[in-house]
Amino acid sequence: MQAGRLTEALKLQARQMGFSLVGVCPAGTPPHWEAFQKWLQAGCAGQMDYFHRRASAYAHPHFVLEGSRSLVMLGMNYRTEAPVEPGPGQARIARYAWGMDYHELIRCRLRRLARWLLEQAPGARVRGVVDTAPLLERSFAQQAGLGWIGKNTLLIHPQWGSYLFLAALLTDLELDYDDPFDRRHCGRCRACLDACPTGALTAPYVLDARRCISYLTIELRQMPPKELRPKIGDWLFGCDRCQEVCPWNRRPVVSEEPAFRPMPGHNPANAVEILSLTEEAFHQRFRQTPLRRPRRAGLLRSAALVLGNRPCAEGLAVLRRGLQDSEPLVRAACAWALGRYHDPAASSALERAFAHEPDEEVRQEIISALRGE
Repeated sequence: MQAGRLTEALKLQARQMGFSLVGVCPAGTPPHWEAFQKWLQAGCAGQMDYFHRRASAYAHPHFVLEGSRSLVMLGMNYRTEAPVEPGPGQARIARYAWGMDYHELIRCRLRRLARWLLEQAPGARVRGVVDTAPLLERSFAQQAGLGWIGKNTLLIHPQWGSYLFLAALLTDLELDYDDPFDRRHCGRCRACLDACPTGALTAPYVLDARRCISYLTIELRQMPPKELRPKIGDWLFGCDRCQEVCPWNRRPVVSEEPAFRPMPGHNPANAVEILSLTEEAFHQRFRQTPLRRPRRAGLLRSAALVLGNRPCAEGLAVLRRGLQDSEPLVRAACAWALGRYHDPAASSALERAFAHEPDEEVRQEIISALRGE
């Protein structure tokens, strides 16, 4: 089939499979390659060592698929209902994690799209990826005409905004290419930079992940720096603040994908209940959702931080029990949170826990909590 006809038919198939956006660009060194290298060298990736391990592979898509010539860039809208304001003992979850894990859903669609393409072009090489391959998706999405990279470092489309999952289908076929989205439409707007609770957007188009609430609640495997803990507020998993204030997200374009609708207890979440979960209960509840990513210790740590930032009667009781958790990270977070309750019951629990706490980092958290630091 002629390249132009094949490309148009491929785009039609992608839209019929539920992708909101589809564009095609040539395989090559991504425009943001040098900026990405500088970002890594500045240490902005924090503990996300997989970026460093695969740093050179981001230079060209042929490291993902040998012989790749074209990238079919895809976007899927995940915006559903409006966020519900959390009450006492409750917490916020980023919109993308309200429903089922998007990875498997999108991989399934990519496999179907790849099979269709192979039926049209037998012998072609094709690989679909979502989120896990060394590919600068936003850079290639801009090259494929899907939008521009905003000051919050997210891809923004004039109609769909930024609540988009990105994916790519790589192939060694030469397809018809779309024009890059060359214009940036952020103008003088600073809404995302000014709204970031932790100052993670250190400059327009620059994100220091080490300060980002999404990184602190998902990727970080230890306690966040003390000065950032209060700024996490009531975010349990991820953060949407820079998207919530973006003018390009004011238009309510709602996803029709049922899998992205909030699961019970995800909008908002019950931090008290989550802090009480056993290992088995955690896996049973979150095994098919993005919330499994930080593992039980990481999610319960974040639940404790939320309860420390938003003290409530139910929180005091579950935090005291949390001082006996098997995970040092959870105990440390509960100790810090109890130090913010200014309640005799909290002080007594901390003193009792200190008497038999074997972990030195947890002991230091208890000391700081008792001192009100």
